[in-house]
Amino acid sequence: MTDIDIARKAALRPIAQIAEKLGLPEDSIEPYGRYKAKIPLKFIDATKVAQSNLILVSAISPTPAGEGKTTLSIGLTEGLNRLGKKATVVLREPSLGPVFGIKGGATGGGYSQVLPMEDINLHFTGDFAAIEKAHNLLSAIIDNNIQSKTTSLNLDPRTISWKRVIDMNDRSLRQVIVGLGGTGSGIPRETGFDITAASEIMAILCLANDLMDLKKRLGNIFIGYTFDKTPIYARDLKAEGAKTALLKDAIQPNLVQTIEGNPAIIHGGPFANIAQGTNSVIATRMGMTFSDYTITEAGFGFDLGAEKFFDIKCQSAGLSPKAVVLTTTIRALKYHGGAKLDELTIENLEALEKGIPNLEKHIENIKQFNVKPIIAINRFVSDSDAEIELIWETAKRLGIQVALADVWAKGGEGALELAKKVVEIAEACNQQFKPMYPWEMSVKDKIKTIATKIYGAEHVDYASQALRDLRTIHDLGLNELPICIAKTQKSLSDNPKLLGRPKNFIITVRNIEIAAGAGFLIPITGNIMRMPGLPPKPASEHIDIDEQGNITGLF
Repeated sequence: MTDIDIARKAALRPIAQIAEKLGLPEDSIEPYGRYKAKIPLKFIDATKVAQSNLILVSAISPTPAGEGKTTLSIGLTEGLNRLGKKATVVLREPSLGPVFGIKGGATGGGYSQVLPMEDINLHFTGDFAAIEKAHNLLSAIIDNNIQSKTTSLNLDPRTISWKRVIDMNDRSLRQVIVGLGGTGSGIPRETGFDITAASEIMAILCLANDLMDLKKRLGNIFIGYTFDKTPIYARDLKAEGAKTALLKDAIQPNLVQTIEGNPAIIHGGPFANIAQGTNSVIATRMGMTFSDYTITEAGFGFDLGAEKFFDIKCQSAGLSPKAVVLTTTIRALKYHGGAKLDELTIENLEALEKGIPNLEKHIENIKQFNVKPIIAINRFVSDSDAEIELIWETAKRLGIQVALADVWAKGGEGALELAKKVVEIAEACNQQFKPMYPWEMSVKDKIKTIATKIYGAEHVDYASQALRDLRTIHDLGLNELPICIAKTQKSLSDNPKLLGRPKNFIITVRNIEIAAGAGFLIPITGNIMRMPGLPPKPASEHIDIDEQGNITGLF
């Protein structure tokens, strides 16, 4: 059966029962229909958060073959619950762009899914729509102020980098001109659209501690300069109050369930190649408040999402994971070793051995944060015994734990071995993670630290625009913000064609964007697309609905 077939056959429990299992009385949640609910922020308990075991699920460098990080996160949660541990999975919300484009949904797969699958992958509880509206409200306020004759701040349109957003892959909107149609329609200027997951407001929502912190961060969004070079922030436009009002429900995390009837919290959805790539701080703390074990994931490979998870999210929120589960597939490692995409189901020990250095580098990176890694082999039917044995030998040589996981086909049962090893490591953990850099380090040194220690680069080069941006950051007094490098997810380098574990390469920073509201700087390397386009045959072609309202084609 397909993922959607399996999801549809699952017996969904009323959300009140899931809330009760989590530890919330029925009258304390805000239901969105029968199977979804919002959880009020007041239930977060800092004392309980400090006592919970936070487990991060990451992965090797992504490939077109897929690694199954979300599926593994859900399966591991099911496995821990089967062991008698109170465990909750905390994930990001899917973006409609990938759902209708290439990647598909983000609710797991097989017998390791979060439900209701169709709702979560489509509009869910409206969080993305609220973020989109709050973002575009600021866009409208900016253009209105430029045109105003009475309240104008004298904004220089050439310095404004704030665009508009829409939760759809639409390449035609990447670059647009607004204000056409005469003086009554505004001042013509060049701008464009990003996808909603790339909005700074998405990043802000996922790093905010509470409603008032959200409001403060929204006011700190850097807009541009006046003609006399005075910096302008969203608070200067008096925009933060209205934007926060639009997000008053969206800031509350969403409660759903796994296919085995365990609680799942899903909230926020920033991409990891352009933002921090993890669910909200609020959702993570909520899961930790009510669980012995909270399982969360960070986008793409460890070099992207997980590095930002540690250096931005964990430092900001005071979190410290007890272990990192590194999702690994044999077919992905063979791809990194040079095997062709259509030959990954064929046993190829030579390609696997050549691809293993990618795994080794990610293991090395995890250890740099003073956290213990566990290799989780996300098993596929094409994996041979000899290939599996080679991974076991690698783990033994590196002195780390390894476990087979068959969560797509078996759900929690297929994660019992992994769950036992996670418990073993978490219960023995008595140290805090070590950040890669202190925030007060210079911007250049922070970038160099990530590029050399995490990516394995030899050197960092700066384009002339990036050097100008460094001066701007200094002038604005933002030197002590953490770094969120925008980089291809396909390689440890900034060149997507360099697979495996590249060496002797240079990272080139083209420019550095300022996300003062989110509280980080974004060095741009390579060609990072903030508004993807649809493929020649988009996934939307296969999505349909019948007269009974049954949706098909989601995956």
